[in-house]
Amino acid sequence: MVGISLLAAVIAGLPLGVLLFVTDRGLFWENKPLQTILGFLINIVRSIPFIILLVALLPLTKLLVGTTIGPTAAAVSLSVAATPFFARIVETALREVDKGVIEAATAVGATPWMIIKDVLLSDALPGIIHGLTITAISLIGYSAMAGIVGGGGVGDLAIRFGYYRYDNTVMITTIIILLCLVQVVQFVGDSIARWIDKR
Repeated sequence: MVGISLLAAVIAGLPLGVLLFVTDRGLFWENKPLQTILGFLINIVRSIPFIILLVALLPLTKLLVGTTIGPTAAAVSLSVAATPFFARIVETALREVDKGVIEAATAVGATPWMIIKDVLLSDALPGIIHGLTITAISLIGYSAMAGIVGGGGVGDLAIRFGYYRYDNTVMITTIIILLCLVQVVQFVGDSIARWIDKR
């Protein structure tokens, strides 16, 4: 579930975050109406609590994957939740890039695509990796909630065998597994970001 959702967040959220940034005022694709509409739509999705989004997207999930139960079905809602979240993180990472570098690239005749690829994404990559780590950790938490609607995974185990059966051992074991998983993801993400960071 987390893997599929993270991949969807990168595929859809990265270009969306770049578009949010480059259409802002003073940049080469300035388009305030487009930026405002995109920002508004992203904020709508981000403002809906995940458990409500999960239930609201059940018809779409049924249409796309043919079922509303299981990890694949839960991955649809997780992807919808993760994409705008990651897009905002990408936008924030791009805002950390020195505007002078963008102006210098424009002055020497670099095309918008070259600026995006060789300047913006290159300089913002450590921040984007940190953002991807945060997104992955959030998705681990969301995937545990997906167990409530039969999403499977660790959350389903905790709800069905721990909470419903009053088995504290299962609940504590689940918490320990989630803690270890989050620590590993955070360590790997931080290590990759440090290795990539050339500043």
